[in-house]
Amino acid sequence: MIENKMKNKLSIHVFQHVAFEGLGCIEQWITDNGHTVSYTHFYEVYQLPDPDQIDWVIVMGGPMGVYDEAKYPWLIQEKEFIKKAIDNGKTVIGICLGSQLIAEVLGAKVYPNKQKEIGWFNVKLTENSVNLQIFLDSKSEFPVFHWHGDTYDLPAGSTHLLSSQVCLNQAFLFKDKVLGLQFHLEVTQQTLREMVENGMSELKESDTIQSAKQILEQTEFIESNNQKMFLILDFLEKNATVNS
Repeated sequence: MIENKMKNKLSIHVFQHVAFEGLGCIEQWITDNGHTVSYTHFYEVYQLPDPDQIDWVIVMGGPMGVYDEAKYPWLIQEKEFIKKAIDNGKTVIGICLGSQLIAEVLGAKVYPNKQKEIGWFNVKLTENSVNLQIFLDSKSEFPVFHWHGDTYDLPAGSTHLLSSQVCLNQAFLFKDKVLGLQFHLEVTQQTLREMVENGMSELKESDTIQSAKQILEQTEFIESNNQKMFLILDFLEKNATVNS
């Protein structure tokens, strides 16, 4: 492995759990930076990649829980792969379910939150994240798109980055290479519509769950969320190593 000092091209592999939760704006960042991307689609016949041939793993969201191994037995293999990737110094990014999977393999407890959080709600920087490079230009609170019912304890040795009124642990960073985000900075208008269309049964309005109309009308937040996603990816890219 060599340090990524000369804008080396990364081999990025994506674990996708359902067809309607894809990369969103992350795909644009990969293309713009000349990296390569491959996929494991767990909702189809799948094959795990050779871990020695990839640099990053991006673990997407999905409606299942980390504890649903009986219904989704591929979760067992996926967790093993994520753990080995982290142990081998790979960059690993988890979004929503992906962050919960990372938390679990790092030894933290994952469990149902007291309330579901679905829609555009604020997250707040912690004392640990205020001076972090990726949040230097951020306000102390800003809206992001949520769709989660589970939460987790912080993994030992990780840095707590963000919280919300409903969910204390919204994001964490582990050894500057492993990132868990409970929310969806990657959403585009298309992926937002797909998530709403496929998750309509969960949209039972409450203080923490918005209607489909409310969610789809708040498109003004998408660009700022995507820009934050790009800043995070740039930060992780600087700390990345690539296969020599």
